[in-house]
Amino acid sequence: MSAEPLVPETKVLAIASHVRTLWRWHPAIGNTMAAFVMQTLGCEVAALNTVHYSNHLGYRQSKGTKTSADDISDLYVGLKQSYLTDFDVMLTGYAPNAKAVDAIGAIGRDLKLKALTKPGSFFWVLDPVMGDEGRIYVDEDVIPAYRGLLRDADLILPNQFELELLSEIEIRSTCDLTKAIRKLHQDYRVPHVVVTSVRFDPLSPFISIVGSTSCADGSPRLFKVDVPAIDCFFSGTGDMFAALTVVRLREAVSNEGLLASKAWQSPDETDALELPLAKAVEKVLGSMHIILQKTKVARDAELEKMSGPQGAMEKDSEKRIHLRKTKAAEVRLVRNLRDLREPAICHQAQALAKTDSWNPARLPQSKGRTG
Repeated sequence: MSAEPLVPETKVLAIASHVRTLWRWHPAIGNTMAAFVMQTLGCEVAALNTVHYSNHLGYRQSKGTKTSADDISDLYVGLKQSYLTDFDVMLTGYAPNAKAVDAIGAIGRDLKLKALTKPGSFFWVLDPVMGDEGRIYVDEDVIPAYRGLLRDADLILPNQFELELLSEIEIRSTCDLTKAIRKLHQDYRVPHVVVTSVRFDPLSPFISIVGSTSCADGSPRLFKVDVPAIDCFFSGTGDMFAALTVVRLREAVSNEGLLASKAWQSPDETDALELPLAKAVEKVLGSMHIILQKTKVARDAELEKMSGPQGAMEKDSEKRIHLRKTKAAEVRLVRNLRDLREPAICHQAQALAKTDSWNPARLPQSKGRTG
């Protein structure tokens, strides 16, 4: 496994939740997950935490505190006073309320203003954490607060439900999805969009990741990557995806000589499949899919061991069983660092035209090519 950095020297400000982990092989979620991934792949990371919890909320119980909007702002002021804000990238994730979102927005705008005379020198990746599968798990006023940040972000990473909340378009087809992405490009001037999970049929054995980098006129250049769904509930995968995207996109942009281009945008003549964003997503999913597969195997073995020959786990309370299953499904990241650094690209991007019908199962998949 090569120890050479994958990206040019990169300093990242990561603003997200912090969940303490008691097991060194489980980086949990939020900044605990994201900082570990980015540092492992060669980035320097300053973590500003929006909450401090004992464990993630998948356990249905936790202890800890939320960081106030004033404290978020004060921590950034402290960095600024000490001339420690020479960041190349900002990655923002979970914020518990609208005031915290506004504080994060003020930080992002200040860093963008600082980099105004040097195109490409600062890039903001915004993960608008609001909910999933029709359920909102933040305060309702967070939704308009996030809409207020869209014009300042360079890349946003909503899931399908979050894209509906941001675009105010119900997404039930490829046409709806295209309209929503186009709206973000044209109305909010978001240069890059990746929808991290698209599934029109809940029974489909595939999950699709759809991305686009806009042309100068705001029209989308759409691609999608389809991966087999894994029958297991994982926590922290959104944070893992976001962190890997920071590294892999910067790597791809550097390889194309676009680091000094505004918002790292490719020329209009660049085909969707040749976009740095498409190449980055292929590598991100190459790492994630194999690590989650290995996690599922380890989780099943651990649960089998717990149940024992007499089915001991079945005698536990429902709560105890849930806690055991949740712990067993924590992502095995530390034990699979090679898969982070050297992903096998088994699922390639496919161009998605506005008129395409949605049939992930028919899309070809290549095997054996490595990143």
